[in-house]
Amino acid sequence: MGRGTPVVTRVVRVLRAAAVPVALIGLTALAGVVLGRVYAGDLLTRLVIGAAVGSVLVSVATRRLPSWLVAPLSVAAMAGWTLWSLRLAANHAELPGGLLEVTADAARNGIPRLLTAMIPVEPAPDTVLVPVVAAWLAGLAGAEVALRAGRVLLGYLPPAGLYAAALYAVGPNAEPAVGATVAFVAFAALGLASPPSTATAGDDPAASLTPRVRAAVRLRLAASAALGVALVVGLVAVLGPVVAGQVDGRPVDPRRYVEPPQVQTLDENPLIRISGWALHPEQKLLDVSTERSGAPDPPSDDASPEPGASSGPADTGGGVRIRLAVLSDYDGVTWRVGATYRNAGRILPAATPPRDSTVGTVRQQITVAELSGRLLPAVATPQEVSGARVAYDPASGTLIRPEGLTPGLRYAVTSAEEHPDSNLLATANVPAGDEVARVLRVADGVPDPMRRLAAQLAEENGAPFARALAIEQFLAEHYRVAADAPSGHAYPNLSFFLFGPRNGGGQEGTSEQFAAAFAVLGRLSGLPTRVVVGFRAGGQGPVLAGDAYAWPEVLFDGLGWVSFDPLPRPKSEPRPVEEDFRPTPEDPPPSEAPAPTVEPSASPEPVAAPNGPPNSGRPSTVVLVGASSGGLLLLVGALLLTLLAMRRSLTRTRLVQGDPGQRIAGAWWEVTDALRLAGRPVGDDLAATEVARHARQALAEARARASGGNATGSTATGEGPTGKGATGGGPTGSGDEPAVDELAALLNRVGFAPDAAAADQAARAAEVATVYVANLRSARPWWRRLLWSVHPSPLHRARQSRHPN
Repeated sequence: MGRGTPVVTRVVRVLRAAAVPVALIGLTALAGVVLGRVYAGDLLTRLVIGAAVGSVLVSVATRRLPSWLVAPLSVAAMAGWTLWSLRLAANHAELPGGLLEVTADAARNGIPRLLTAMIPVEPAPDTVLVPVVAAWLAGLAGAEVALRAGRVLLGYLPPAGLYAAALYAVGPNAEPAVGATVAFVAFAALGLASPPSTATAGDDPAASLTPRVRAAVRLRLAASAALGVALVVGLVAVLGPVVAGQVDGRPVDPRRYVEPPQVQTLDENPLIRISGWALHPEQKLLDVSTERSGAPDPPSDDASPEPGASSGPADTGGGVRIRLAVLSDYDGVTWRVGATYRNAGRILPAATPPRDSTVGTVRQQITVAELSGRLLPAVATPQEVSGARVAYDPASGTLIRPEGLTPGLRYAVTSAEEHPDSNLLATANVPAGDEVARVLRVADGVPDPMRRLAAQLAEENGAPFARALAIEQFLAEHYRVAADAPSGHAYPNLSFFLFGPRNGGGQEGTSEQFAAAFAVLGRLSGLPTRVVVGFRAGGQGPVLAGDAYAWPEVLFDGLGWVSFDPLPRPKSEPRPVEEDFRPTPEDPPPSEAPAPTVEPSASPEPVAAPNGPPNSGRPSTVVLVGASSGGLLLLVGALLLTLLAMRRSLTRTRLVQGDPGQRIAGAWWEVTDALRLAGRPVGDDLAATEVARHARQALAEARARASGGNATGSTATGEGPTGKGATGGGPTGSGDEPAVDELAALLNRVGFAPDAAAADQAARAAEVATVYVANLRSARPWWRRLLWSVHPSPLHRARQSRHPN
C-alpha cells in the first residue's frame, strides 16, 4: 500500500500539470478547426493543430531554461515546422518551383491571397503560411504566460485572439461555429480548474490543516469547481443558440475590404485585339495538346455550325474552341470584361450543368508562346488547373494569371464542356429581370437604322431562338469577312459595318464587328447576350493569331449560355443588305418631291425700264467672280497657315515642353503620326519594339519606291536599299539614320519608371524623332510632302489622347 500511494500521487500531479498545456493546445487548435471550414480538405486543420502542439510542447520542454532562451528555440522549431508545412501544401496544390521560391512567394503574398482566395480555399503555401505561423506564436505566448508566469487566464488571451481572428476571417462564408465555441469554453474551464504547477506548499491555504480536514476541503473545492464548470457549459449550450438566434446581422466579410486580382488594360477589352491578330495571322500564340471524351462529333468545315454545338470532336484529333475572355458590359463604345476574379487553387468550384445537357471532359496541356496579358486561355468550363497559379471568375468561367503570362509557361486544364440539347432551343424562353439586366442593357445613342433592323427581325420571328437565329443568318448572308478591316465596335463603327456602302469599306469586318453587331441587335430584340473572345484551333499543335475570333452567346432559361456563329459560310457570296432591309426611309426627301403644278395667270403689264445702261450701279460679273475667287483663296491660305502653325506648335510642345518622360512620349507620338501620314499606321495592340520594326520597314519601302527600286528583299531584315539598317543598324544609329529602336527602348523605360528619364535622354528622343520624320517625309512624292505639314490628322489624334472618351 505504501508503494501504491506515491505512484497515484505522481499520476495525479502529472495530470494536474498537463491540464493547462492541454487546454492551451486545444484553444489554439480550435482556431484551425474554425478556419478550416472554408478550406478544401483538412490539410490546414492538421497543420494548425501541429503548430499548436509543437509550440506548447517546446515551452513545456524548456521550462527549466532561462526565459530569454525559450523564444529563439521556439522560433527555430517554428521555422522548421513552417517550411515542412509549405512543402506539404505545395505538393498538395501541385505548384512548381523550389522550396525557397515557394516560401518567398508565400511570404510576399500570404495575407492578400488569403483574403482574396475563392471559397473553398485550397491549402497552398500562401494560404497556410499565415495561419500556421499565427498558431505557433499564439501557442508560444500563451504557454509562456500561463506556465512560466503562472497567469493562466492571462495566457488565454493569445489563443482567444487567434480564435476571434479565425471567426472574423471566415465571416459569413460558413455556418456558425457553435460546437467549436462550446469546446473552446470547455478547454478554458479545464485549465482554470487546475491550479498552475508553479504553486508551492506554502501557497496552499490548506497546508496547515490536518490530513483529514485538508482532504475534505480539497474534495469540496473540486466538487464546487466541477459543478461550476458544468453549470457554465450547460448555460452556454442552452443559451448560446438562443442568443445567436436573436442576432439579425450577418458577420462582416473582410474580403470586401481587399481588392481582388485585376486584369490589365489590355485584357479589359480583348475584342480590340482581333484586328491586330488578323493582320499578323502567322504569329504563334500557344501550343495546345487536347484529349476529349464524352463530347459530340463536330460539324464539318463546310457546314454551318449548329448554335450551341461544340466546334470540336470527341477525340484528340479534332478542333477545339478555347475561351480567352467573356465580355458582358457594353456602354455604346466598348465591350468590357467586368469580371471579379478570386485567387483559386488547383480545384475550382464545380458548376451545375444545365438540365438535359451533355457534359464532355476536355484535358489540355497548354504552353504559352507570344500571347501577352493576364487572361489564361481554357476550354469552358475549367474544373482543375495545375502548373500555374490562377484566379477564377465563376460567373464567366474564365481564368487569369495574376503574375501575367510569360513565354514558356506550361499548365494543364481539365474542363467540363457543356452541350445543351438542341431540340429544346426552339421552345426555350429567355430570362428577364434584375438578375440579367447587365446582359440586357442597351446604352443610349443607338442609331435609328439599327433599331429598325432589330425590330424588323423580331417582328418576323417571335420565339427567342428564332430571333437569335434570324440575326445570325442575316449577318452571315449579307456581310463579308475582311482581315484588314479596322478595329472598332462603338455605335458609329457598327452602323458603318451594317449599312455603309460596300464600295466604301462598309458591310465588311472581322469577327469583332460580327459578334458585337449580333450582341447589340440581340439586346435590342430582348435577348440577353454577351461576346466571347477566344481561339478556334485544332486539338493538337500551335494556335496562331489567325485562329483568334469572337462569337456571341445568348442566355436561355434552363439551357444556359448558347453560342452562335454569325460569320459567313465558306465560299458564300453575300447579298446586298438593301435586298432585305433599307437603312433609309423609302419616302423621298422634300427636295426630291415633285413641284406643285401652278396654273398660268394673265400676263402682267410691261413695266418701262428706267433710262441708263443696264446693271448700272451694280458690280459687273467679272468683278464678282474675281472677288469671290480671291476671297476663297485668302480663306484657304489662312486655313493652311493656321494648320501649319498648329502642327508646328504641337511638335514643339511634344519635343520641348514638359518633363523628360513627357517629351520622350511626345517624340514617340511624332513617329507614329508620321507613319500614319505615310499610309502605314500601327495598331494600339503592338508593343514598342514591334512598332520600331514596322517603322524601319516603312522607311525602307518608301525609299525603295522613291528610287524606283524594290524593297522586298530589305524589309524582312530591316535593311534599307543601301544595305545598311534603316535605323543605322542598331540602337545608336549612324549618320543621319534615325535610331527608332533606341526611341522604343526609352519609351519602355519611361513606361516602367516615369521619373527615371533624364533631360539628355529626352533630347536624344527628340533628335531621333525629328530625323526619322524628315527622312520618311523626304521619301514621299512632292505633292504629298506639301500636304504633310498641314494635314490635320495629328491634331485630331492629339485631341483624342487628351480626351479619350
